[in-house]
Amino acid sequence: MFTAMRWGCWEPWRDHRVDSAASGGPSSWVLGFEVDAVNSVQFSNHTEAALRRPGPHPMRTWRALQPLRQAHSRSCTCGYSHWKGQVLNSDELQELYDGLKLNSVNQYDYVLTGYTRDKSFLAMVVDIVQELKQQNPRLVYVCDPVMGDQRNGEGAMYVPDDLLPVYREKVVPVADIITPNQFEAELLTGRKIHTQEEALEVMDMLHSMGPDTVVITSSDLLSPRGSDYLMALGSQRTRAPDGSMVTQRIRMEMHKVDAVFVGTGDLFAAMLLAWTHKHPNNLKVACEKTVSAMHHVLQRTIKCAKAKSGEGVKPSPAQLELRMVQSKKDIESPEIVVQATVL
Repeated sequence: MFTAMRWGCWEPWRDHRVDSAASGGPSSWVLGFEVDAVNSVQFSNHTEAALRRPGPHPMRTWRALQPLRQAHSRSCTCGYSHWKGQVLNSDELQELYDGLKLNSVNQYDYVLTGYTRDKSFLAMVVDIVQELKQQNPRLVYVCDPVMGDQRNGEGAMYVPDDLLPVYREKVVPVADIITPNQFEAELLTGRKIHTQEEALEVMDMLHSMGPDTVVITSSDLLSPRGSDYLMALGSQRTRAPDGSMVTQRIRMEMHKVDAVFVGTGDLFAAMLLAWTHKHPNNLKVACEKTVSAMHHVLQRTIKCAKAKSGEGVKPSPAQLELRMVQSKKDIESPEIVVQATVL
């Protein structure tokens, strides 16, 4: 399955789009991981335009006013007009995993999950993670608890309400790393965030639920650098040689990006997994490399999209597909352009 120089990673979440490079998987492969990806959905293209009507998969996007990973506005009209494809159900997920077990290839060091809107599917993911952790107690489970978003001061869920107790009671307790946005962190803890101090307290609450690493990937908090910047926060608990618990807390401030992208949530989670593997006890460095790499990918994507659309013409969704392959070197060895502040 994998050698000592390879790390196995199972992704029972990924949204596979035939024409799109939006998924985070390629960045994991570039960074040295052998990835077994299970496509929770398989679509012809990303689907954000379909959010004007009920649909199975609202996509995470990077917006001018939202940093690391956010959901697209339900009123957006900037995406593809049509999409086709299939959604994996819990029975099909179990069948796929049973096939891995029968061939004794279900041996992993990491599991990464993201969007799902089915309660039974999510509960089955938890059962599988627990089984994998019994086989490998050092397995790290990275969870992006995709549930909702906050717009203009008001939060809204875009998955069924019955997923919240599953995340709170089953998923978060078995997760090692979680990447909620501010609204999702508030949902999981039942605590509102108005200040940086309250955000730190919420991350401590999330630590007490299970995960040793928490990254609030986007917030409505005012950045000390002004309104042109966006703030994200992270917290990591590690055990010192003397057995005591040490907590590192960081703040990241990113300049606003005046464009709409799809797939940045997948990309962020995959790269955070990879860089925390390489820097397991240094959240500051892992986040700096993750966010800086994303900056380079997005800037290259904007440049290429504008070159194709022409001067004064708004780039199309196809032109704004993330330039992952062209950004291989930036993903492997990003120049640090976003510095994290240790709190």
